[in-house]
Amino acid sequence: MDYIHLNDLQFYGYHGALPEETKLGQIFQVTITLACDLKKAGETDDLDATVNYAEVFELCKEIVEGKPYLLIEAVAERIATRILEEYASKVSGCRIQLVKPNPPIAGHYASVAVDITRGTI
Repeated sequence: MDYIHLNDLQFYGYHGALPEETKLGQIFQVTITLACDLKKAGETDDLDATVNYAEVFELCKEIVEGKPYLLIEAVAERIATRILEEYASKVSGCRIQLVKPNPPIAGHYASVAVDITRGTI
């Protein structure tokens, strides 16, 4: 199995269960791993033989910067679902890590995150 990684994408969104999160918004970081066969793309140097990661970036941006969700689990699920729908012929599975670097929680921590895997990876 081969993989495409999109690491630490950053977007500004309004997701969260607390009122200040949906009013003020915050930065979200997303890392995406796509499981796919890259052999033909490597042999032919043909963009149509692989997954265009610029398109995946835009898909992710649309979701994170779009409709607010209460849970980051829901945001990650939407990203995974859309990737698997739109790239069904090329992607057998995906892993989405969604990080909320600065949630409004009292205390000391680096971040909170969810990490989901859908399909075969």
